[in-house]
Amino acid sequence: MINVPIGMYIPGTTWLHTLDPRAKLLIVVLLSILLFSITSPIMLTVIALLVAAGFLVARIPLRSLRTIVVPILLISLFTLVANTIAWGPVGADATFLGIGISFTGALRGLYFMVRLLALVLVTSLLALTTSPVAMTDAITSILSPLRALHVPVDDIALVFSIALRFIPTIADEAERIVLAQTARGAQFASGNIIARIKAWIPVLVPLLVQLFRRADNLALAMESRCYSGQGRTRLRELTWHRRDTVVITMIIGLCALAWFLSSRGVI
Repeated sequence: MINVPIGMYIPGTTWLHTLDPRAKLLIVVLLSILLFSITSPIMLTVIALLVAAGFLVARIPLRSLRTIVVPILLISLFTLVANTIAWGPVGADATFLGIGISFTGALRGLYFMVRLLALVLVTSLLALTTSPVAMTDAITSILSPLRALHVPVDDIALVFSIALRFIPTIADEAERIVLAQTARGAQFASGNIIARIKAWIPVLVPLLVQLFRRADNLALAMESRCYSGQGRTRLRELTWHRRDTVVITMIIGLCALAWFLSSRGVI
């Protein structure tokens, strides 16, 4: 079964769900920049704890969290191993079964692993607690000053919203094709790596055909309704509250403190 929680909004009434989507989007941007601009293990641990606290506050089911973490964890572990192995005689701090091991590379791989996991989790938390419509409205509001430069802000927000909306749909379509191919005798979990790649070709081809067909139908539907992207109205207008200001101020203060301490060599 194919589980893709990315882009799937989990409704809720928690404090994080009701936070202004513009505030959440800015928090994700700030934390993403902070993750890749510092090397302090203390600050990386603090950010990881903040993300974990966000999942607890939002009451995200552990099943969704596991579905997000497992694929990224495999990639992160591969990166950790690739950085740990010394690919030449230079840089090897120790040897194990004739393989050179670099402690510096292991530390670098561990940093990258934590950064990647935290980045995926914080962006997933944004998608899980914010509806696609609210996300589109937030992007439109943030990019609205670019209208003076004739940037198609509404079209950019619409494309982003459609992409988020169709991720679960594509996952469901892929799951149906996999089940149909399995009923016809296809084996996706047996054989060598080449055989497994070839087994996915009968899935990818009809999936791409369905994607182009859905895109064509969506374009025809938008044209028949005379969609222009200009002068759109919203069912719910975004409202900025005092708590949004408090949260953004705290995150900006955390980022500024981390950068200051990192530049001074304190942490």
